Amino acid sequence: MTNRLADTLSPYLRAHADNPVDWWPWSAEAFAEAGRREVPLMISIGYSTCHWCHVMARESFSDPATAAQINEGFVAVKIDREEHPEVDAAFMASASAFTQNLGWPLTVFLTPQGGTFYAGTYWPPQARGGTPAFRDVLTAVREAWTARRAEVLASADAVAEALRAAAHAPESALPDATALRAAAASIIEREDREFGGFGGAPKFPMATALRFLQHPLAGGSDAVDRALMAMSASELRDAVDGGFFRYATQRDWTVPHYERMLTDNAQLLEVALDAGRQDAVQGIVGFLLGVLRREGGGSARRRTRSRGSTANAARAAITARTRLPARGWSRPPWTARCSPAGTGS
Repeated sequence: MTNRLADTLSPYLRAHADNPVDWWPWSAEAFAEAGRREVPLMISIGYSTCHWCHVMARESFSDPATAAQINEGFVAVKIDREEHPEVDAAFMASASAFTQNLGWPLTVFLTPQGGTFYAGTYWPPQARGGTPAFRDVLTAVREAWTARRAEVLASADAVAEALRAAAHAPESALPDATALRAAAASIIEREDREFGGFGGAPKFPMATALRFLQHPLAGGSDAVDRALMAMSASELRDAVDGGFFRYATQRDWTVPHYERMLTDNAQLLEVALDAGRQDAVQGIVGFLLGVLRREGGGSARRRTRSRGSTANAARAAITARTRLPARGWSRPPWTARCSPAGTGS
């Protein structure tokens, strides 16, 4: 079966042209088809070097049974986020109503009128670790659309209203020195004193936070030094080409997501220079100049390193984007069947 993606310009979309899923590209025609059939749209957003996008494609979108379930109950739309960054940003904002773990592949369920009523990132083919199976999510979403459509439409309206309210929020004054010190103290309180860095799994280097803590007002240089020392001695650092991977799926910086970004490493270079970590500096410079640099002076934006079964243990890519305000929004009850245990927002 060859779907509508075969003639698109995006190599990422064309890679899905032979899926048994009856994909549509991002278009008004897809919404018209959903309206004609009176079914929701299932929007799937990814990009070529996204490891977990390819995993979900292999596990679910290439599976005939899963594809049949999608085709029967939804109009499926595949989007390359690098081709439509503005669409990706809009759906990332609306998805934050349903999950704080944002990233790719991003899966968003829409009404035929374009209202978001549920969203998530990577779902496995079988339930594991508190995460439901993708086919169970599809079943729950379709059942809600069929049996509780009024709730679904109300959910979509609430998300849209919350986004409108967030867009028109009044501007706040710039923080003063006291506020900056308080913000730094709040970050430092979250330091992982056992493994370095901040937060639990999945764990990001958070270069912007590290750089902020190095400011004299913040007084967090010791925490930064501990984080850099832990990261440099861990699997997060690529021992072959240098540079740091995007994040680790485990709290102790093990099982990294095997993608190294230009922006992440450029920011970490500044942090490492200020901290005097010459080993980290040399590794990052080697990666930026030896791997990402292109003839003519340009630079690639990212590089993915696949490491077989180890890479397959990684979790979905997560990004920090605009999130809906906590007030004015509550998760609709019907989504409980779709959500990982204990992750309600």
